[in-house]
Amino acid sequence: MWLELQLFGFRALWSPFYALFILLLAATYFYITGPGRPKGEESASFKHQVFFYTGLVLLYVVKGSPVDLLGHIMFTAHMTQMALYYLLFPILIIKGLPSWIWRKLFDMKGLAPVLRLLTKPLISLLLFNGLFSMYHMPGVFDYAKSDEIAHTVITTIILITAFAMWVSVFPPLRELDRISPIMKIGFIFANGVLITPACGLIIFAEAPLYETYSEAGAWIQALSLCVPAGVLTDIASSLSGPSYFTPMPLVEDQQLGGIIMKVTQEIIFGAIIAYVFFGWFRKEGDIVDPMPSQVSTES
Repeated sequence: MWLELQLFGFRALWSPFYALFILLLAATYFYITGPGRPKGEESASFKHQVFFYTGLVLLYVVKGSPVDLLGHIMFTAHMTQMALYYLLFPILIIKGLPSWIWRKLFDMKGLAPVLRLLTKPLISLLLFNGLFSMYHMPGVFDYAKSDEIAHTVITTIILITAFAMWVSVFPPLRELDRISPIMKIGFIFANGVLITPACGLIIFAEAPLYETYSEAGAWIQALSLCVPAGVLTDIASSLSGPSYFTPMPLVEDQQLGGIIMKVTQEIIFGAIIAYVFFGWFRKEGDIVDPMPSQVSTES
């Protein structure tokens, strides 16, 4: 498949302008959290930097590397993108920003009430899963893939709701820590339950759901979102559809994409549940068990 992908050229495969955008974000973060931070505010710790820069690398992999191009060719690659983009990337950025940046964001006039509403656990839970499921309805999905502005707006809105949803589990400010650890575990379980119908629809469909992958015209239109127009015009006549790049039948590709989304979601959610549980367990242990100095004093 790699040799066939070379048809699209370096710009479509590696998105150099997007790479520059990622480097600009990295430089901005370095300046704002380092020499350019307000007087008296903490600089980004090593842990903050690891999380944030890892998030930027993941963002480039998902949106700038050949994975993005593959996402317009194979539904399997698209669902891999979605799992990493919405379920992992926001966590890394939330954990990578110092609390004073979040404080300034949540204190901004006009924006603060909206953010506090969107980050309420129940609202964020329903918004993210509802919008994610709606996005993967065939009519909405095909429309989003046919228009660059619609695609950008829709996927960005879902990403914002993903950030809002993860704030309930990884609150960057004390007042945003609205639910107990056991409720956070239940919150994650609820996410897994609510996302299941969309995955199930895709996994058990017996025919191709999306014209984006099954109709040559719609497929070429979707490719125009990430392939320069001149390149696509030159090679369009030689492309018959996804079968040019992969022998996997459309229905099997579609089913595998749904399975990958569900399995990846289970892995990420399982790891987060373990993180929340053991953090809660250690905290409770510190409260219940007396310190060694206290034991020796009492004896």
